[in-house]
Amino acid sequence: MGYVQEARENHVKKKVEEALRSKMKHKALKECEYYTTRYAECAMGRTLSVVWKCRKQANELNECLHQFTNDSVLEKMKKEYMLQEEGKGSSLSL
Repeated sequence: MGYVQEARENHVKKKVEEALRSKMKHKALKECEYYTTRYAECAMGRTLSVVWKCRKQANELNECLHQFTNDSVLEKMKKEYMLQEEGKGSSLSL
């Protein structure tokens, strides 16, 4: 039975991490909306030439997105989540 319970806990942890990653990506897109719009405007009407014609806009967008979607940001979000969960647990025991 210990193995099944451990598997369930790991599954929950994976689901939480997936949710946190999704939240992180959503926030990054929101924060980098200016650069997303610039890249989309440059890419409009282009096919293969988008690679070299919009390289500057793509690099700016990637730099912006990376600020909000890296391992340190994810770790910070995990810590905040764990603190929230601990707070919920302690308030339930009172």
